[in-house]
Amino acid sequence: MVEAARAREGKGRSDDHLFDRELDHLPPEARWREWMNRVEATIFAASEPVGRETLARIVGKTCSIDLLIDDIREELRGRPYDLVSVAGGWKHLTRPAYADAIRAAVGGSERAVDLTQSDVLVLMCVAYFQPITRAELSSFFGKEISRDLIGHMRGAGLIASGPRSPTPGAPYTYVTTKAFLLEFGLDTLRDLPDFEALEDAGLLSKEKLLAGDIMPGFADAGDSGADAAIDE
Repeated sequence: MVEAARAREGKGRSDDHLFDRELDHLPPEARWREWMNRVEATIFAASEPVGRETLARIVGKTCSIDLLIDDIREELRGRPYDLVSVAGGWKHLTRPAYADAIRAAVGGSERAVDLTQSDVLVLMCVAYFQPITRAELSSFFGKEISRDLIGHMRGAGLIASGPRSPTPGAPYTYVTTKAFLLEFGLDTLRDLPDFEALEDAGLLSKEKLLAGDIMPGFADAGDSGADAAIDE
């Protein structure tokens, strides 16, 4: 088994050595075009967002991934899809303007997650105040947050168990996942609307949250990627 592993490792090093990343034999314009094609093809073929480290394996060492992405997006400007930064990588996503046409033609996305009003409110609190326990969520809303509700969001992959809380009993906390970012079209949690700024502007408060007033744009933020449905 050890010899087989070494053989596979050696083959990987050999294949990597044979793959021409630099393309020094090409003139600069043709080299840039080939790097663009490689990056776009890789992202197109991937089922999940493709990160910077992965893309760096197929272009030259001095190549700027960001500039490549900018040029690809410029060429896609008039197309019904775009290259979007989401969940720590890049992914091809259709533009929101074509969501209704896509649903009419082929139905909802297989990745779509049906979220009730309660799901979205609890999920929003987890996103802003993570890591947070179920008891803390229940205290925040003034009523018990059921295990079934937590289980539904865990089953959808939107939240996961975080570190144990230092409170008595050391209960599990909950945190959002990469799937959460992908579902709502966020690159990182830093892309969430600033909670304090929303409060200062009078757009969000605990009272509004408990009354079911969701932040404008939050519930449908995933239209460019996944179809998060809100059941009134």
